[in-house]
Amino acid sequence: MKTVKKVQSVEPNITELGNGWLKLHKLKYKLEQESLNFEIDKALSDYFTKNGGSGSNRPDTKLLLQDKDLSFYPILIEYKGYKEKLVKLDSDGRVENKTAKNEPHFNNINGFAVNGAIHYANGLLHHTSYTDIIAIGMTGYKSETGELKFDIGVYYVSKTNFGAGQYVGEFTDFSFLAPKNFDWFVGKIGDLHLSPEEIENLKEQREKEIDSSLLKLNNDIYESESGLAESDRVYLVAASIIATLGVPGKVAPLEKTDLKSSSESGNRDGDIIVRKIKSFLDEKALPKEKQDLIVRTLQNTLTTENINKIVDGETQLKRVFSKIVDDLGIYYKIGLTTDFTGKLFNEMYGWLGFTQDKLNDVVLTPSHVANLLVKLARVNKDSYVWDFATGSAGLLVAAMNEMLVDAKNTISSRDELTQKELSIKAEQLLGLELLSSIYMLAILNMILMGDGSSNILNIDSIKDFDGKYSFGKTNTLFPADALVLNPPYSAQGNGMNFVEKALGMMNKGYAAIIIQNSAGSGKAVAYNKRILEKNTLLASIKMPVDIFIGKSSVQTNIYVFKVNEKHHRDEMVKFINFSNDGYTRTSRKKASNNLKDSDRAKQRYDEIVNLVRFGRSKLDIFTNKEYYEGKIDPTSGVDWNQSAPTDTKTILRDFQKTLSDHMLWDISGIIKQTNTEAEVLAKLNNKLQENNWVEFKLDDLFKKAKIKSLKYKASELPSEATEDFALAALTAGIQNQGLNNFVPSHGATILKNVISISANGANTGATFFQSKEFTVLQDAYVIEWNYNNEELSNNQYLFLTAAISKTIYGNYEWTNKASWERIKSQKIQLPTKGQKIDFEFMEAFVAELEAERIGVIESYLNKYKKATKEQVEHR
Repeated sequence: MKTVKKVQSVEPNITELGNGWLKLHKLKYKLEQESLNFEIDKALSDYFTKNGGSGSNRPDTKLLLQDKDLSFYPILIEYKGYKEKLVKLDSDGRVENKTAKNEPHFNNINGFAVNGAIHYANGLLHHTSYTDIIAIGMTGYKSETGELKFDIGVYYVSKTNFGAGQYVGEFTDFSFLAPKNFDWFVGKIGDLHLSPEEIENLKEQREKEIDSSLLKLNNDIYESESGLAESDRVYLVAASIIATLGVPGKVAPLEKTDLKSSSESGNRDGDIIVRKIKSFLDEKALPKEKQDLIVRTLQNTLTTENINKIVDGETQLKRVFSKIVDDLGIYYKIGLTTDFTGKLFNEMYGWLGFTQDKLNDVVLTPSHVANLLVKLARVNKDSYVWDFATGSAGLLVAAMNEMLVDAKNTISSRDELTQKELSIKAEQLLGLELLSSIYMLAILNMILMGDGSSNILNIDSIKDFDGKYSFGKTNTLFPADALVLNPPYSAQGNGMNFVEKALGMMNKGYAAIIIQNSAGSGKAVAYNKRILEKNTLLASIKMPVDIFIGKSSVQTNIYVFKVNEKHHRDEMVKFINFSNDGYTRTSRKKASNNLKDSDRAKQRYDEIVNLVRFGRSKLDIFTNKEYYEGKIDPTSGVDWNQSAPTDTKTILRDFQKTLSDHMLWDISGIIKQTNTEAEVLAKLNNKLQENNWVEFKLDDLFKKAKIKSLKYKASELPSEATEDFALAALTAGIQNQGLNNFVPSHGATILKNVISISANGANTGATFFQSKEFTVLQDAYVIEWNYNNEELSNNQYLFLTAAISKTIYGNYEWTNKASWERIKSQKIQLPTKGQKIDFEFMEAFVAELEAERIGVIESYLNKYKKATKEQVEHR
């Protein structure tokens, strides 16, 4: 047998070529075993390796260059020696260094030059002060003539692109690194921009990674670290992150090596972390009272004897600190503006030991809902936003992001923008949180966001808050013009007491609150009536019942108010049923993603904002079934949860449908009557018995058709064809052969003359011949004839359908679904003639049986027609 010659790597040649260019331009570079500087060497040593283990990361070549502004840029180069081993991208064109489970994709990191270089660059983002890194990949091969061919990939990795890397451009050598060209190259990367959509997608990807990292951290601490009280775990995460943030030029970030696991009084690991936290808070100039509260709360955990006890040369505190830094460090180092501690809490809330009632009160608002509330409250760069039950400050983080984006989009002066950003963080946000353990999360969150923590207060917003700043302008009222709120539902009026208090302290603006919907239908009558004496209810939005899945199961509504304008009886309120927000939610503890956009979720959320702001003219995905404008009685307080009225008037079409359904049912009963004693049927039955039957495997006869997935939900689609929704769509039902909905034909896979099989539900295995154009929507699939190139007739397809149905229908169930993988090895019996399938018999047999059935129908219709005529004449 001829052996295939193994292709030999040309990596030595590629390395020699690349490093030769660096020598040519007199650039001082270091090879993989050489030291570049202590900070970079240590970062590469601390970061996990390309294979997923510990040890040291070793870029093939590395150097440190400086531009005209004296800024340093680490350059990391990775060489490979095979064709098509330059870079591995995902379906969105991004460097694919993460798997679908948001875990490191070690095969790609180890196998592709650019992927490896970007992995090293992320190590520097994670463990050094460098924020702008150049990752270069180079690979090649020898042509048939022995000529060395090569490709170069250059990517910019920075905080601004969240470490994902941006493609810089095409290069044929390394001359762009030469001293005379490097400033030009820096200018080129300075011109790189991410669109708002790209930024949002990268943030979304990183947020999914945070969820996975928090899940891993939670499991690691739970399984490996005993003796930690519930609240201690959350405080350890908070303390570790604050200690490692640092203040450039003033407070060095705490490193893992700074913890010596010493038993010396005052120098234990806990003492070291406390000192670092004090230095950080001091430099941030937080109020002394707030500093003392934070330090006191964290110190209680950090200085306990057990956590500082030395076992096998290491304390439990150092071990946990190291895990936190390794698992989470990259995300706050790259400046990801997200409700970080909200995610921390949602993953670890069980640590805090709340009762179920209290859990309902402290369940934190999902980020996509927080963003919706912010937009409904019309937050912009000049807003003053407050939250009277701030939790982890997730709503304020969402508001701050909206304000910062608006500032960047509308302010062209760099100095003015910097001042505005400082003002937003220090003066335009205020939050109140009573629970001290949750308050700590809010403080940490705002510190991570660049410090909007000054006006996060640990007080009772109902009893103790006087409406004034707590820091800076201490005797000045906070000029709130936007309220975002998810109050504790166990409070008076389901939390409407918080709404009344906040609105009563505002002179203008808008408010958006999410609350248990019974607050609008009888549980908060007195509060609602008083609120409407001074404020206008603009909209009532019914939210999905599973929005807090896994944490709480209350039905909620969002209420939107215009502040300080009395609600009049003739005001039109927008009532929107947002039960289908386009997301599918699960609560699986080990799932990598429990929130999936299954039906245009982002577009739906945008449409809700536009509907509340502009009204019916913005209907697109939603219809008049979900959107309704109506009036409320401002003196009632129980009519805030209305829905579109149902049309109960019966029209001709309704009568036609009822009569048609009855006649079809009547006729189907006649058709299904089987009397094998009848002469015609007896002959057909004999013909069946006389045939030679042979078994055939299904996958020898058919193949599964490839179908484009459609992002529609059956519950939202019309059950009859319209001008725009004209293509029948298959689901798992048996009525109308599973074709009970209609979709637009654009973008759909149009099928005809195939066999469909239900793959889900009680009717799994239901089999139909589909002779007219249709597509597949969900829970079903299609098989195509693949035995030969013959084009089958309708009758032959019907024969095959009956044979398949006989084999599979009724033999599968919901827990054992009739998927193609399960049924393809099943066998069906078919008539043969001369060792070949007898298609002629199949055609003739079905034609005769069809003629017999038609005769039965004609007989029935004649009797029906005669009886109807007699009834009409009798009248």
